Amino acid sequence: MDSAPSPAAARSIQVAAAIIRQDGRILIVQRPETAEMGGLWEFPGGKIEPGETPQAALVREIAEELGVPVVVDDLYHTTRHSYPRGLTVHLRFYECRLLGGPLQLLWGQDYRWVAPADLPTYAYPAADQEVVARLAAGV
Repeated sequence: MDSAPSPAAARSIQVAAAIIRQDGRILIVQRPETAEMGGLWEFPGGKIEPGETPQAALVREIAEELGVPVVVDDLYHTTRHSYPRGLTVHLRFYECRLLGGPLQLLWGQDYRWVAPADLPTYAYPAADQEVVARLAAGV
């Protein structure tokens, strides 16, 4: 029996994520255990709402997740990943700068400031693998 999702079951989401650097390290956050792919590490950000720009989504998401304002700078990387369960994620990663602090983990998740070369030692959703490799390589 074929377990592939029907076209009607397939869904696609647009996501914006932040590459935030500080003192030579990059911020990663852990997904809450109760979330889809819970416990995995990722770059802060989230879904782009209808009518919202990726930059506006990042400002909103970082405020909601981390309780701090950010400035969104240049687009760093884009990727698309299709998960076996019928979800396709279109990701845009932007360089961002924190305008304040300290971080307030409003969803109870953990965070780390990680040296780029050490990024691959953490477990990420498959959609983040390209950007992790690129950051670790210093590209």
